[in-house]
Amino acid sequence: MARPLANQAALRPDCAQCFALCCTAFGFTRSADFAIDKPPATPCPNLAADFSCTIHDRLRPRGFAGCTVFDCFGAGQAVSQRLFHGTSWRDNPGSAPDMFAAFRVLRQLHEMLWHLAQAEAVAYSPDAADEVRHLQAKVREVAEGDLGTVLTADVGSLHLQVGEALRWVSEEVRAGYLADGPQRNDLAPGADLAGANLRGSVLCGADLRGACLIAADLRGADLTAVDLLGADLRDARLDDADLGQALFLTQAQIAAARGSLSTRLPAGLKRPDHWIPSPPPPAAALPVPPSQRKRLDSPEC
Repeated sequence: MARPLANQAALRPDCAQCFALCCTAFGFTRSADFAIDKPPATPCPNLAADFSCTIHDRLRPRGFAGCTVFDCFGAGQAVSQRLFHGTSWRDNPGSAPDMFAAFRVLRQLHEMLWHLAQAEAVAYSPDAADEVRHLQAKVREVAEGDLGTVLTADVGSLHLQVGEALRWVSEEVRAGYLADGPQRNDLAPGADLAGANLRGSVLCGADLRGACLIAADLRGADLTAVDLLGADLRDARLDDADLGQALFLTQAQIAAARGSLSTRLPAGLKRPDHWIPSPPPPAAALPVPPSQRKRLDSPEC
C-alpha cells in the first residue's frame, strides 16, 4: 500500500487525547448498528470514567457495530485539547454544549480537508489544483480558528464549494477511463446498487458518488478512479477488490464493508481489525503413487 498523504496525517483520531466526544455529542437509534437508543449530548452507558469504552473489544458482538466504523478525522482531539485546553465536559459541565457543537462542526471541516488532500494529489489541471489549494486554505482557516470561529462557520457554503471542487477533480481523473470504462446504465451517482452482483467487474472511471452499495458483491472488482464520495458500502464484499486508486474513500466506508487481506486499499487507509484473512488457495492435488492405485478388476472397485 502506498504511503499516506502528508497533509492527512493530522486528520486521524487520537482517542487518548479526546474526551469521548463521539460517545457523547451524537445520538443514535436502536438498529442493526446500535443495540440501544441514545439521545445526543448524553454519554453512552458503556463509557468509563476515564473516557474509555468498557466494551471496546466486544463492540460488534454486543450490537455496537456503528461505533467501530465511526471516524472523527481528528476533530475529537482538536476540540478537547486545542479549543478547550484539556478541560473535559465532566470537569466543566457548563462547557458541554459548546464542546459538543464544536465537535460536530469541526468533524465536517476535517472531513473536507481529508478529501481535499487527495484532490490536490490527483488533480490534473493547474486550475483545478489551484482551486483545491484555495479551498484548503479557506477551510483550514476556519478549522484552526478559535471557538467562536468554529461555532459560527458557514459549513453549508463550504460544503457546496468543496463538493464542486471535488467534482471537478473527479471528472478530470475519470475522463482518462471513460472511453474504455463501464457501459452499464446503472453505474451513476446515487444509484441503488444494494445487493448488486458486480463481482470481477472492471468499473474504472465510474461515478458512484452517493451510490447505495449495501451488501453489493464487489469481490475481485477493479475500482480504479471510481468516485466513491459518500457511497454507502455497508456489508459490501471487497475481497480481492482493487480500491488502491479509488477516489474520495474514507476509513469509515472501509470499516463498514467486508474485506480481507487481499483487498487493495488507497494510501492512508488501513484494514479494519474485524476483516477476515484471505482464504488460502486450494492445495494442488498430488499424484497417487502406483502402489496405492486400485486395479480396475479389483473386488474393491
